[in-house]
Amino acid sequence: MVERVAGPLSLPDDWPAHADISLSLNRMGTFDWDLDSGRLHLDAPALDVFDLRPGEYDGRPEGLEPRVPPAESLRLDELISRALRDGSEGYGAYFRVRRRDGGLRWTHLQGVIRRDPTGRARRVIGLVRDAAQELADSAARHELGALRRVGAGVVESTTAALAHARTVQDVIDVLKQSHGLAHLGASSLVMGLVDAGRIHLVAEGPEGSYVPGTRVTRTDEAYPMSEVVRTLVPRFIESPQEFADSYPTLWPSIDGLGINSAAYLPLIAQARPIGALGLLYRDRIGFSAEDRNLLVALGSSIAQSLQRAVLFEQEHDLAEGLQQAMLPRRIPAVQGAEIAVRYRSARIGRDIGGDWYDVIPLPGGRVGTVIGDVQGHDTHAAAVMGQLRIVLRAYAAEGHEPATVMARASVFLHELDTDRFATCTYAEADLTTGVVQLVRAGHVDPLLRDTDGSCRRLPLPGGMPLGLSAAFGALDYPVETVELDPGQTLLLYTDGLVEQPGADLDDGMRCLATLVRDGPRDLQHLADRLCEVVDARGGEDDVAVLLLRRGGTRAPRSGGRLYQRVERDDAEGLATARHMIRAAVTAWGARERSDAIELAADELITNALVHTGGAAAVVVRVLPRTQRCEPEPERPGTGRRLRVEVEDRSSALPHRREAGESGVSGRGLLLVDELADDWGVESRGSGKCVWCEFVVPDRPGR
Repeated sequence: MVERVAGPLSLPDDWPAHADISLSLNRMGTFDWDLDSGRLHLDAPALDVFDLRPGEYDGRPEGLEPRVPPAESLRLDELISRALRDGSEGYGAYFRVRRRDGGLRWTHLQGVIRRDPTGRARRVIGLVRDAAQELADSAARHELGALRRVGAGVVESTTAALAHARTVQDVIDVLKQSHGLAHLGASSLVMGLVDAGRIHLVAEGPEGSYVPGTRVTRTDEAYPMSEVVRTLVPRFIESPQEFADSYPTLWPSIDGLGINSAAYLPLIAQARPIGALGLLYRDRIGFSAEDRNLLVALGSSIAQSLQRAVLFEQEHDLAEGLQQAMLPRRIPAVQGAEIAVRYRSARIGRDIGGDWYDVIPLPGGRVGTVIGDVQGHDTHAAAVMGQLRIVLRAYAAEGHEPATVMARASVFLHELDTDRFATCTYAEADLTTGVVQLVRAGHVDPLLRDTDGSCRRLPLPGGMPLGLSAAFGALDYPVETVELDPGQTLLLYTDGLVEQPGADLDDGMRCLATLVRDGPRDLQHLADRLCEVVDARGGEDDVAVLLLRRGGTRAPRSGGRLYQRVERDDAEGLATARHMIRAAVTAWGARERSDAIELAADELITNALVHTGGAAAVVVRVLPRTQRCEPEPERPGTGRRLRVEVEDRSSALPHRREAGESGVSGRGLLLVDELADDWGVESRGSGKCVWCEFVVPDRPGR
């Protein structure tokens, strides 16, 4: 009932109003409610309608709470409050009253509102009567029909909410958080799912509704949920005595909860039981035909939603298992580097995407790192991701240049007979020199974190996504070369880490850079922190993260060293050595002379392979101004010198000779002599070293 705060105002002179004796003869009582003081007077016939004795009522609306069920009180409260606010002259309603024996009976209330000249409601005078015999009247039937429509509306609203449920937990949340069950009068619920002949309780409300020992029960036990699962027929328990007689094992635990009745509904989908729902009541004795129909309809709706949720979770688990199988089971230890990887599946959509990472050990102290994302969020995306990851790994391990690795992977995806494309970034790092070659295929730019914690974006030219570049004949992927100093960290990630609904991608990149800058120094803790932030904002996309930090201490800015070994008859190895030399020279700030250095090194390596019959080892390094391998007067404006050394196992010294007009060999050392600023030969134990040096400009500060 509506509560009014009592004040110091005196009661009206004619309070309480006196009823006509004929009213009491017709089992009608009167009430007089002074809204200013909050006093509610009930005469003796009115108290009799509420089944109250004079000494049990304290003269206030709160004193009726034991006799008016909560659901009815809520409905009356809304009705009376609306009448007092909107200027109505009166109101009327049918509602149920709980008798002293626990049963319910219909009662009718009619009130007239008295207002002051300003229109403010000051007093309500009215009648209250037993309406049990009037249910056949048209007015009562209309009121009951309205109540039934309310119940049907509750079923409809609950069904609409369940339509958005994707998992079993979503269904449970709808039932526990919805006000529908409260409107139906249920005080608590339990729900169980059938699995291998057992019923596993998965929901309770409110907390503590589980009966001890019933969390897992067999379908052949003497419990109401087991019974409805076996028979597929709802079980309506209409009184405490019926509960005690039908389920003597369960009743001692139920008795203390104040339960008077219960409805147990089988949850049936595709003609088989998938679970059961129990609704327990404190304020109900008996179920009408309309009540039963509404509850059966509610059970059917819940069953359909549960079946969808179970199927969705099964598909989700299958896709997640497939994806986990496609991702690397472990990350190999890479000498000279610290690596951290993380994969976080979406928390809202709960779909499985095609995000992946990979770490590929390569010869010569190099390592390949991959981050990618296949279009789509389903099992097919996870399957395509697994195939693409294996192909990229194979092409990289074969020694192809990064641009070639990306182009071949694009052709593979195009020929895979799928409509999916993928974005990807491939980075090949030489941990000895710190030279990193990056190729981007429609993916987000990586970040670089410096040793002082500062973080910046690495803008890469990039090409089209994998699959699309092959379809449009755009397989030329530009390669960007950077130098990773000891202690610096390269961050590769998928777009789920930076994309937020309604936010610009550049804003997301700046937020990520700030997060990395302020994040933990430890690489594993930093990876965890990135995923925690995504979880906190409820990301709708999967996220893959790969962090690569070069080990060791910071090398002098003027230095650098590259080592490659090339076996005889290894054309691919020779091409890789040339490629790495060009990349290293570019990273060391000597791009202007990269052609000459690469050509000279190629000639020295080829001579060693052709004329010695064995392998060749090439070392490229930058010498500071103060370091010289051969004494020589200082030349004005020389700057740094870059030295190429090629070692072999032969002690025979090379000599320069003329090739002649028709000669096809003999020009190697002539080329070296023309291209290099200096060259020479040194004995090295059982072999020799042929070297050449190039003057390169000082590298500008970063």
